[in-house]
Amino acid sequence: MLEHPSINQVNKTGYANVVSQPEHMGTDFFGSELLVGDDVVEYDGEVVLRDNLNEFLTALGFTFKTL
Repeated sequence: MLEHPSINQVNKTGYANVVSQPEHMGTDFFGSELLVGDDVVEYDGEVVLRDNLNEFLTALGFTFKTL
């Protein structure tokens, strides 16, 4: 009986770890997961993921405008 080479490999060695997971470093002000290598902003003891900075500034009362 012929089997696909991938099946033979899995049978011999088991499943490979397909995706390496980055190290988890906690969560930011909004509960977003922080991973090693993420860009963050620290303000008054709070850590905020860079992608959440606009939302954080809005929560602090900042207003964004176009001049």
